[in-house]
Amino acid sequence: MTELKLTLKIWRQKSMSDSGQFETYYVENLNTHMSFLEMLDVLNEKLVNDNQDPVAFDHDCREGICGMCSMVINGRPHGPLKGTTTCQLHMRHFKNGDTIIIEPWRAKAFPVIKDLVVDRSPFDRIIQSGGYVSINTGSAPDGNAMPIPKHIAEEAFDAAACIGCGACVAACKNASASLFVSAKISQLSLLPQGQPEREDRVKNMVSQMDEEGFGHCTNTGACEAECPKEISVEYIRKMNLDYNLSNIKG
Repeated sequence: MTELKLTLKIWRQKSMSDSGQFETYYVENLNTHMSFLEMLDVLNEKLVNDNQDPVAFDHDCREGICGMCSMVINGRPHGPLKGTTTCQLHMRHFKNGDTIIIEPWRAKAFPVIKDLVVDRSPFDRIIQSGGYVSINTGSAPDGNAMPIPKHIAEEAFDAAACIGCGACVAACKNASASLFVSAKISQLSLLPQGQPEREDRVKNMVSQMDEEGFGHCTNTGACEAECPKEISVEYIRKMNLDYNLSNIKG
């Protein structure tokens, strides 16, 4: 087991009204089996013991499911590994003596609450704007009661894999939320249960996305490249098609 000594340059910001700045910390005796968040836990324990304010960061499941562990590491959302959340990033991917720069998501629609924690409630409001599924599914149906082609079911499952972390927004030069919104729209629009509200859903969710202040998609593909669940930009095409058709129909 290799021990690491690292220099951390971390964004510290007391509140939304504070200008914020980078502060430098030194941590040592880290083992390579630690996750990135466990490394920050070690730093915070040291700060608390020194009567200093610990670094605020979001986390919950620490299993790559909840999407809470949102931070930019050396310029990349969730760090250097493809298809990996911050909580699943381990210190073996860094070298002894490395300098690591840690920042919050940078987007107008995601204002910093404190340090590395941002307000991602705009995502909640976009989801709410999509409304509900009116079909009463009742108890769990038999798996073969509603035939769905295998490729359609797989597409819907792939879209539903989105954990709403916001890495797509942080990676996009325009801070677009199109990948997130398109995934949430597609996971319902691809299935029979999502058809009754399909047109209203896409119009309402896209309108809410614009109202929240996210930028427009210019198809650079940075969102797909940095998404920890590797959601495809193909869903953005599907969203745009549905949106245009729903407007044509009125």
